[in-house]
Amino acid sequence: MAVRTNIVITGASSGLGEGMAREFAAQGRNLGLCARRRDRLDTLAAELTERYPGIKVVVRELDVNDHDRVFSVFDEFRAELGTLDRVVVNAGLGKGQPVGTGHFAANRQTVETNTVAGLAQCEAATAIFREQNAGHLVVVSSFSAVRGMPRNLTAYAASKAGVSTLADGIRADTLRTPIRVTTLLPGYIESEMTGRKSGRTPLLTGSAAGVRALVRAIEKEQAKAYIPPWPWAPLSVLVRALPAGLLRKLT
Repeated sequence: MAVRTNIVITGASSGLGEGMAREFAAQGRNLGLCARRRDRLDTLAAELTERYPGIKVVVRELDVNDHDRVFSVFDEFRAELGTLDRVVVNAGLGKGQPVGTGHFAANRQTVETNTVAGLAQCEAATAIFREQNAGHLVVVSSFSAVRGMPRNLTAYAASKAGVSTLADGIRADTLRTPIRVTTLLPGYIESEMTGRKSGRTPLLTGSAAGVRALVRAIEKEQAKAYIPPWPWAPLSVLVRALPAGLLRKLT
């Protein structure tokens, strides 16, 4: 399997995106990093290039809800790095409240960021891959995408199910080409999104272990992966089969 030298990661200023950037930098990969917080990207880029002087790190400020900007930033990364070998669609939002409780704005923002902006990133990346006739699209979804979820997870789970289905469709459409598509479905991994509630979130995986599991799955370029595989792969079968009442009690 060819080494993917030039890697773009969205949402790279913190959490899992930052963690993946550090892992890939340690492997000697060149990086295109984008997020809303440019100051944090600049600090990360300076640290990585000092620690790993053989790599190139390019950064851009990007709000993925600015769809036109997504396309221009990806084109800029390609121009500066030469090719885009892998794009990790990682930027996302974890807001959400029970539907019908007066929080439409938060739920809409979650769906727009995770699904519509996810589509923009996939469109921009896949257009470049089609032109290159090569590339690896990685979509970071969520374990929550396996079925509709109650309470604060309803809009979030729906948004992640949407982007998972989008990745499935792109995979089918590019099946007989050199383009690969991977969908990652992380369980609870310690990050800014989980609020590091290690004492209150069951089955929470530490940040370092979670990031390593993500990168291992990405490098395998398998179609779909639960992160970490244990216990989330077997739990996906159980969760799909649970009666709705029991699911509500457990979430």
